Amino acid sequence: MTTEQLTVPRSARGKRPGRSRGHRERRRNPLAHLMLVGFGLLMLYPLIWMLGASFKESQFIFTEVSPIPNPVTLENYEQGWRGSGIGFGTYFLNSTVVAGLSVVGNMFACSLAGFAFARMEFRGRKILFAAMLATLMLPQHVLLVPQYILFSQLGWVNTFLPLVVPKFLAVDAFFVFLMVQFLRGLPRELDQAAKVDGAGPWQTYWRIILPLTMPALATTAIFTFIWTWNDFLGPILYLQDPRLYTVPLGLNAFLDASGDSAWGPMFAMAVLSLGPLFGFFLVGQKYLTSGIATTGLKG
Repeated sequence: MTTEQLTVPRSARGKRPGRSRGHRERRRNPLAHLMLVGFGLLMLYPLIWMLGASFKESQFIFTEVSPIPNPVTLENYEQGWRGSGIGFGTYFLNSTVVAGLSVVGNMFACSLAGFAFARMEFRGRKILFAAMLATLMLPQHVLLVPQYILFSQLGWVNTFLPLVVPKFLAVDAFFVFLMVQFLRGLPRELDQAAKVDGAGPWQTYWRIILPLTMPALATTAIFTFIWTWNDFLGPILYLQDPRLYTVPLGLNAFLDASGDSAWGPMFAMAVLSLGPLFGFFLVGQKYLTSGIATTGLKG
């Protein structure tokens, strides 16, 4: 008998801790996966129910527990798309215009403001940056009345201008801060090399810095599109003509205070309205992950 066999207890001889631990982990993994799948289905149930309700006849939407429609009908989609005098395609077009211009405005203005705060030296930069961050703690509802008075005096009420123009003025401090944190992670040598080559601040921003900020720009674009597409408060404040309504206001038009609401068409159009959101998110999800992950690496 060797010295190692004498020092090791009999109960521990012949056992392989690595194998037993791996066996326990393999037994645990299927259970964890089943729990995650069950939790995911629970979270998706409202969406599944709405999808099933969009294919049900109106009298069966709230009387059947099962989300599976029986019989299946496309009448809700036909009625919803025709709308009540104004086709729902008009609402889709209006939302696309507002969301698209908002995305372009935020990407340009917030990246430009972020470049100024992160890469340029000017008097009062820290004070202005602190004031910009302080606006994040200011409730949006505090600004509703003064903003409405301002836009009313400018004659912008009942137009898309109050919803779009502020995006080109870098009013979303969250995205400015996002760009600043991302730009602080880029090496300063890029600016110095561009300056040696004779590039000014604008050329440095446009040719050197902007192409490197694609992850942060994609994050800004995705969140701006989602928030603008789902925005209900802004359009209902400034849009009075039904022909200018966006998708949330179009969905609200199916509801009737008297109780005679068109639930089937509303659910059908709600399903269609999710399509652009999912599509925009799927296209930019890889940039979204990298943009959020690298934002706070360097303060």
